[in-house]
Amino acid sequence: QVQLVESGGGLVQAGGSLRLSCAASGSIFGINAMGWYRQTPGKQREWVATITSGDKTNYADSVKGRFTISRDNAKNTVYLQMNSLKPEDTAVYYCNANIKTQLTIAYLFWGQGTQVTVSS
Repeated sequence: QVQLVESGGGLVQAGGSLRLSCAASGSIFGINAMGWYRQTPGKQREWVATITSGDKTNYADSVKGRFTISRDNAKNTVYLQMNSLKPEDTAVYYCNANIKTQLTIAYLFWGQGTQVTVSS
């Protein structure tokens, strides 16, 4: 059984910063890529950022230069540092991770989501 638990969401003023965390626990043999998505009511879930097991990062154009994704492999945790936040960043943020539960078997797991609200 594998779980992803997010934390760090909240209410912040425009221009402010938040740091999201997502910790994986359970029967983990290894973790491949980890990422963050976000979703607002009535819209599809939107990709935000990804970090590979080799620490290669990619970002959506809408957050490039403002958000930074990182990971701590010893803690099975991925982070999203969000700076210069804008009201349009308001969403529920979800982490995901491609996790090996056995040597040759991997599944994609999702966290439960954490609300980020940016006031103008």
